Amino acid sequence: MNLAANLGARARLARDKDLTLGTLLERLAAVHGERRLVAELGCDPLTLTYTEAATLVSRWSDAVARRTTPGDRVVVALPNSYRLFLACAAVARAGAVPVPVNDRMRPDEVDHVITDSGADVVLRTAADLAGGVGGAGAVRAEPSDVAALFYTSGTTGKPKGARLTNRALVGQLGSGALWPGRLRRDEAVIALPIAHIMGFSALAGLAVAGIPVCSLPRFSAPAVLDAIEARRATMFIGVPTMYRMLLEAGAEERDLRSIRVFASGADVMPPELARRFQRMGATLTVPGTDRSIGEALFVEGYGMVEVGGAVATRLSPSFLPTLLGDALGMTLPGYKTRVVDDAGRDVRRGQVGELWVQGPGVLDGYHNNPEASAETVTPDGWLRTGDLARRGPLGLLVFAGRQKDVIKNGGYSVFAVEVEASLQDHPDVLEAAVIGLPDERSGEVPVAVVRLRPGASTTADELVAWAAGAMAAYKAPRRIIVVDDLPRTGTTKVHKDELRPLFT
Repeated sequence: MNLAANLGARARLARDKDLTLGTLLERLAAVHGERRLVAELGCDPLTLTYTEAATLVSRWSDAVARRTTPGDRVVVALPNSYRLFLACAAVARAGAVPVPVNDRMRPDEVDHVITDSGADVVLRTAADLAGGVGGAGAVRAEPSDVAALFYTSGTTGKPKGARLTNRALVGQLGSGALWPGRLRRDEAVIALPIAHIMGFSALAGLAVAGIPVCSLPRFSAPAVLDAIEARRATMFIGVPTMYRMLLEAGAEERDLRSIRVFASGADVMPPELARRFQRMGATLTVPGTDRSIGEALFVEGYGMVEVGGAVATRLSPSFLPTLLGDALGMTLPGYKTRVVDDAGRDVRRGQVGELWVQGPGVLDGYHNNPEASAETVTPDGWLRTGDLARRGPLGLLVFAGRQKDVIKNGGYSVFAVEVEASLQDHPDVLEAAVIGLPDERSGEVPVAVVRLRPGASTTADELVAWAAGAMAAYKAPRRIIVVDDLPRTGTTKVHKDELRPLFT
């Protein structure tokens, strides 16, 4: 396909309002053809063009169709791999509803998903998808139809299945087809859990844009750094924990100047950590020389499984790295936001309240859980995110923490995210997690668990004393415990419920 024809195909894809998860790969193959889609590293490597991936999805879809009827739920429990993403597309193409699960989940957690979803089929290996011949068209689906069930991480209570529509998962990605893929060389390194909404939506967005992926099934900081250097990758997408691990693995001593875009999501990214990585990348490298110019762009997304990905994006260009300060960023097209009090009334600018979101990605309720659906989505379609925010300059949103992470200390509200950021200002603290412990006099008091930078010798008592002088008395942690690592969910977020036993 010549350049003019390709540009026309991309423009048609950008205008496609009927894109569904089941038709995604065949539509992309018509645009990107023999261009490389993925090169997956590891013990079971995989390299596919768009055409090859569409053919594979068609064959797998035929195999699924022989075992299901349209509307059946199919748990996709393959090992974390690009194959899991393609398997979900194949299930959707057959008219069934994929239910991806993270292979880091415990067996009892997977059993819960199977039971709760009412799954008729469970796919555990690629062999379970063998035997199809392909060739049949995708079962017709509407943008408003449920495309997949994504289960929440379950950090509080049992995981719930978010019913995400085609419009939520892929309907908003078409504009990405306008990325100038034929005019510049790009490759993204990614090592995220694909069953998590960030990993899934990142792969879908990159595929639409025609940006090839170097995928690692398991995150390893040395392996990621090796891949960036060896392949001269231009993008890296990860979560804040991964960025911290890259620093620990000596990222600043490696050559990452090929990176033009660093991206993060799923958790709060400390601004100074983002700035350090921006300085490692470059705006461009001069062909035929060892010279680089400028710094990398840093992109942060704010979202959650209940909106099928991101609803706001913060861009920090190299020439204006603090353009948005501590704001979440600009709301994406099609979305509206409110900051409300406990009664659902909009609060004044600068006042903290719960963030509500309305837009095309909002879930179609939780599967088989009308009570949780009613608690989460208002009758007029506003999602109660459970996150706290305030309106900052220019009306931009500033993240203030999670509702469940607010510590009530003697009548004061202590936002865990704020205390964590303050602790991470200490030169020896790499990562901090703050929780509240019951206190007879004050109700709750803040305490913290921290990881130190390699070679640091600061003690817990010294950190408590430092915190007492660095922040207001009601915010300063009363106790601090130093650990080698923090307990994490399958999506690398800190599992705060598992911190409490450390203080007993």
